[in-house]
Amino acid sequence: MENHVLVIHCPDAKGLIARISAVVFRNNLNILAMKEFVEEETNTFFMRSELSGNLQSALLLQELRQELGKEAYIVINPKQKKDIVVLCTKEHHCLADLLTRHHFGSLHARILAVIGNYEYLQDITQRFEIPYLYISHEHKDKFQFEQELIQAILPFKPDYLVLAKFMRILSPEFVARFENKIINIHHSFLPAFIGANPYKQAYERGVKLIGATAHMVNNQLDEGPIITQQVRAVNHSMKLKEMIDAGHEVEVSVLSHALQLVLEDRVFVSGNKTIILE
Repeated sequence: MENHVLVIHCPDAKGLIARISAVVFRNNLNILAMKEFVEEETNTFFMRSELSGNLQSALLLQELRQELGKEAYIVINPKQKKDIVVLCTKEHHCLADLLTRHHFGSLHARILAVIGNYEYLQDITQRFEIPYLYISHEHKDKFQFEQELIQAILPFKPDYLVLAKFMRILSPEFVARFENKIINIHHSFLPAFIGANPYKQAYERGVKLIGATAHMVNNQLDEGPIITQQVRAVNHSMKLKEMIDAGHEVEVSVLSHALQLVLEDRVFVSGNKTIILE
């Protein structure tokens, strides 16, 4: 008997938890864990529950919709690993960590393929017996390159795309194709140092903290809803390369934590921010 995760967001109203719990009870299911939050500014109710029992998804979904109305967003997911496709460029640290976690079963996901716009990371990917698709961006316009990416991605039907230092700006059309399904790691504590070379910007500014940010991708460069962030102290004695090396460690940690939250259905997008139910 497989456990499931019930995810709901809908307009807030009195008695929602009682009404949802009653539906769950009528379906002879047990609530193992429940987290909820009300965003007062938008009057929106968010809930994540873990359920056990002989669950009939279609029936439960029908009864919840009757109870909560058409405006409610309701998803019932088996509590199992999701499928991802990873996009990369040249830097290996984030991809190598994902591949290692995947190999040892601690990633909370199945990596179906890695797609790179250079061949640099093909060898390490194939050592883990994961397909590597090389799609060059050179001598192509953005539209052609992204169409090739889309055609490579679609057969895998991934739940999420993970940009493991994929250093290409994606078009609004591409982002819309995978809305709220693209996770990026940016090498700064956003909103500071948006865009290219954030470590160089930080080094020249003499910052005392460097950080990394995992966020959902939207149409604004490095301004998508933030999932999680971390920082690390630095000082004036560090050279630029030392700062970059320290930053890489933070990036790996942040991306890993963000993926765990997303893959466990704990992240809700609300406008340009996220609600995290841990």
